[in-house]
Amino acid sequence: MINLRDIDLNLLVVFHAVLQHRSISRAARELGLSQPAVSNALGRLRQTFDDELLTRTGAGMQPTPFAEALAEPVAAALSGLLQAVNHREEFDPAQSSRQFTLAMTDVGEVYFMPTLIDLCAQLAPNVRLVTMRVQMPELKEAMAAGRVDLAVGAFDDLTGSYYQRRLFRQQYVSMFRAGHALDTAHVSLAAFQAARHLFVSTADNPYASVNQALEQAGVGAASHFWVPHFIAVPYIVSANDLVVTVPQKFAERAAAPFGLRFIKPPIRLPALQTNIFWHRRYHQDAGNQWLRQLISEHFLE
Repeated sequence: MINLRDIDLNLLVVFHAVLQHRSISRAARELGLSQPAVSNALGRLRQTFDDELLTRTGAGMQPTPFAEALAEPVAAALSGLLQAVNHREEFDPAQSSRQFTLAMTDVGEVYFMPTLIDLCAQLAPNVRLVTMRVQMPELKEAMAAGRVDLAVGAFDDLTGSYYQRRLFRQQYVSMFRAGHALDTAHVSLAAFQAARHLFVSTADNPYASVNQALEQAGVGAASHFWVPHFIAVPYIVSANDLVVTVPQKFAERAAAPFGLRFIKPPIRLPALQTNIFWHRRYHQDAGNQWLRQLISEHFLE
């Protein structure tokens, strides 16, 4: 019994071409090979199958009964392989009902989701967008498995098998209600330190490092006011004299609806870079490409 591992499958391509044309010279032209190369390939197949396969006659090269039996299955197999290696799943956003899952923080949801929802309503009305919170290392596993399509944010630990595209960098600002004592043209460090501050107690970097920088600058080290999420922040600071330091784009979204102001704090804080991340397994996925491009077109700065 012949095992497939004993056959150079490229030889079957030559066999199929010679069988189609019944001519070594015409098969060679189709394949871009020399006639001796085609003859050599046919000779190797004859040895493998212990059969003449094609014999020269006055009417051209004619297949043996064994070659005739091989013809249809070989043609079907080569056609299937050709379709498989050239397959790229098409994605039509207007017709698709695919669900995309995005890993992002509550800050990301506030900034990205209103625009993405409007865009999908216009361009992809049946596409579903789902956001979720995933911590390392679960996020890496979820993206590798395809449970999360994209991560959007400051996921600095997503390295190795992940592609990324930078969207923008932003500064941190300090936000408070209109009419606050800090709502002036110039805020001194002493006044900033003396204000009552609200902290967001997330352990995620880079937010945790910003909290550390604030405390090292003597800001809110003994604060009694902490919340675990950014989403509650506008509601809280709009109702009292607390000051909270947040990413600038979050402050821009929250300022008008809640009657808030924000300033550049009088201390040096690191900038926050926001990227899109995706796993290399889905780099060529048409739907993933579409969503990445959509986000880039509308948010890249």
